[in-house]
Amino acid sequence: MPEFNKEQEAAIRHTKGPCLVLAGPGSGKTTVITHRTKRLIEEEGISPSNILVITFTKAAATQMQERFLGLMDGIPMPVTFGTFHAIFFKILKYAYHYRAENIIREDKKYELIRNVVEQMNLDISDEQEFCTNILNEISTVKGSMIDLKFYYSQNCGEEIFKEIFKRYQDGLMRANLIDFDDMLVMCYELLSQRPDILKIWQEKYRYILIDEFQDIDKVQYETVRLLAKPENNLFIVGDDDQSIYRFRGAKPEIMLNFEKDYSDCAKITLATNYRSGGRIVAAAGKLIRHNKKRFQKNIRTVKEDGIAPEILQFKTVYEESNYILKEIQDYIELGYHYKDIAVLYRTNTNPRPLVEKMMEYNLPFRIKDILPNIYEHFIAKDMIAYIHAALDFSGEGAMKRSDLLRIINKPKRYISRDVFRNPTVDLEELRRFYQDKGYVQERISKLAYDLKLLRNMNPYAALNYIRNSIGYEKYLEEYAEYRRMQPAELLEVMDELMEGAKPYQNFDAWFAHMVDYGEELKEQAKHKMEKRDGVEFSTMHSSKGLEYRVVFIIDANESITPHKRALLPEDLEEERRLFYVAMTRAKESLHIYYCNERFGKEAEPSRFVEEINDRMDELEPGMITVHRKYGRGTIQRISEGKLVIYFEQLKKELVFDGKTCLSRGILKILRR
Repeated sequence: MPEFNKEQEAAIRHTKGPCLVLAGPGSGKTTVITHRTKRLIEEEGISPSNILVITFTKAAATQMQERFLGLMDGIPMPVTFGTFHAIFFKILKYAYHYRAENIIREDKKYELIRNVVEQMNLDISDEQEFCTNILNEISTVKGSMIDLKFYYSQNCGEEIFKEIFKRYQDGLMRANLIDFDDMLVMCYELLSQRPDILKIWQEKYRYILIDEFQDIDKVQYETVRLLAKPENNLFIVGDDDQSIYRFRGAKPEIMLNFEKDYSDCAKITLATNYRSGGRIVAAAGKLIRHNKKRFQKNIRTVKEDGIAPEILQFKTVYEESNYILKEIQDYIELGYHYKDIAVLYRTNTNPRPLVEKMMEYNLPFRIKDILPNIYEHFIAKDMIAYIHAALDFSGEGAMKRSDLLRIINKPKRYISRDVFRNPTVDLEELRRFYQDKGYVQERISKLAYDLKLLRNMNPYAALNYIRNSIGYEKYLEEYAEYRRMQPAELLEVMDELMEGAKPYQNFDAWFAHMVDYGEELKEQAKHKMEKRDGVEFSTMHSSKGLEYRVVFIIDANESITPHKRALLPEDLEEERRLFYVAMTRAKESLHIYYCNERFGKEAEPSRFVEEINDRMDELEPGMITVHRKYGRGTIQRISEGKLVIYFEQLKKELVFDGKTCLSRGILKILRR
């Protein structure tokens, strides 16, 4: 048997009853789960068919099973490895005779919700994004076991959401289909209402091991609790500090309350990080300690201190991108492979400037997530439609119906879609149609005037004119209110489009760039699954479970990370956990970068940067300090983040916000 540390040994040797294993980053949790499964069979005489190992993804289940079979010298063992969905569907198959054909495919699910939205005639500019968000909300309602009448939608009014939900479920029932969330809900209902069926599966799965337990939602947890009774041989492994899927219904509170649900629960902390250097681990620990709702841990590392995280500020995202390019090239010269390097970011729109630079310099890279093409965003399509209409317009000329339909009421001009019956549109026809409505006539004349001006502008000037003089920004603000979005989310897209248009002197060059950029993204998507050498671009969410020799965290700015939508304390704690996950992907070198300006607007560094830089825990009374203005001083007292310092020059004590003084360089420590 390989050598284990004492915490790993204790977890592997646990046999009966509930057990909570807190597994920090790089602490060997897969090793613990597979070796414990092996020991249950070989030393405790447990039948392999009575053991269930649950993971959250099919890939993780396959990997876990392969690791286990390797330990068993390849001898087949009927231990069940699977995801929650696979296990619960297996139970439903026996009870209801479901088959794979009864599970709705993702494309069909999207088609169903899109049809519902279209039937309801909702005023939605970005249908794809809206449908995706609504499907996520439906999933949350089901997985969290929320009564629909108490659910507050983030994307539309409550009554609209309830109607969409009802029509979606009706569509599933008519087609005799269920979605993945229905599997979970139906399995819980079956087992809670049929004691005879529950008893069969309780006797089948007497030992249950769950990986990544911090990602569990309420319906999954309640179902597992039923299965584990009456012996409660429930062995859960996870890290509350890495719970980052609240938007999917996962709640760290479930893990935090596990000891309350099982008072006889054993608790083991895997506190040794085998992945990252000591200074990276220390910086990540300093960050996560700012969260209040968590298990306290003291994570150790077996590696030497290593390289301290590099935290740098840049004036703009373009300076940031140029610097990263140079850093990547330096690492390659030092003998690193491109695949050793990862660029991590909060949302999949953040890396566009850097991706364009990678394309320009022909450096290999892979995008783990789909990088949305900004030129396919509804705002970009609106801008392009305005410009196409302007180019087609010649005073009396006709424009394409599709272009006019996109822009005619952005901003509101009170012109009905029913007017556009032909493939082309002549503004004179519109004037004749609305000849008895002077206020509409005025708006048509203003549109004609605007289009004449637009056709002679460069791309940047045109976008600026559409935004401010035509009134498109006002339209975006009204649309954001209708969709329960923050206007800044849409205005940032406009900012980025305008910034990206600056280098182009005419529309032809700008449109050619759009084509080239779109083709490169398609090429990236085509090769996404290939294991070719290339810098990996990934959202923080998708980086979970992975590790790299070098990690760049980009755009560590307020409103990006933490995200602008994170308003409640629990949301901010989740954002901090997400940043913690990103930091702990780094094995050797960690770079954290932020900008003073984003697309022409001032930007603040993320509070997480300040928390990592916060040196308050290094201070003690008696330390000698130097203040930028008052010179040498001696720390007298430290209380709740406040420093009381006696200054020799002033001959008196002053009180300071220690965190602010240290992070902004106002105060320096001379003796530690």
